[in-house]
Amino acid sequence: MHFTSDRHLDDGVLEREFTLDEIPGILWTPTSAAPAPLILLGHPPLGLRKMYPRLAERARRAAAEGFAAATIELPGSGDRPRWAPVEQARADLRRAMEAGEPVGDGIIDALVLPLVERSVPEWRAALDALLSLPEIGGPVGYSGGVISIGIRLAVVEPRISAAVLFAGSLVPAAMFEEARRVTIPLHVLLQWDDEGNERQAALNLFDAFGSEEKTLHANMGGHTGVPQFAGDAAARFFTRHLR
Repeated sequence: MHFTSDRHLDDGVLEREFTLDEIPGILWTPTSAAPAPLILLGHPPLGLRKMYPRLAERARRAAAEGFAAATIELPGSGDRPRWAPVEQARADLRRAMEAGEPVGDGIIDALVLPLVERSVPEWRAALDALLSLPEIGGPVGYSGGVISIGIRLAVVEPRISAAVLFAGSLVPAAMFEEARRVTIPLHVLLQWDDEGNERQAALNLFDAFGSEEKTLHANMGGHTGVPQFAGDAAARFFTRHLR
């Protein structure tokens, strides 16, 4: 891990950009005494530059609770090289949605499964590097982003103790079987009127999770309308499970 920049935000949070095997990332650490528990901040594949305002807001909220937070650029996004198969799947998705056609399983699989296969090992490598820093002590949580990535990480990464998942992305049928293997505590957010998410599929996925402790928070509104109190509830969830 190579840090490329650092700055103190106005609330004292230290923000550092880094690269790890040419993968860009950002680490935020609180002013409280180290070592701090860590929250991995997932995000849609829109690029860190575009997602930065929302990521920084989430990180600062985490820091206020005494958590460090980190994120990495997803494959084929932002400044990383374009990825032809996923670019084609995105084009097929846009074409289907613009035509008012149902999004078939083939498009969903082509869009999501390669992203899961490539990004999860990168998240795990980032976790190795982050936990080697003296200011990071664990335990670790995962928050938001592509829900299929969160599912896979919850299954294969024993260092992740709890997860906040956002039921706002397309999920391949194969991921439902993996969801049954998830056992960590889950806090799942669902926007009831999410225009890009089939509500019943989200409910079916929640039902599939194998965790003994799982909570579904459903709120009225579209994809980007998550209310402030829902974010506060997610923060309290991490405080309970990462302290």
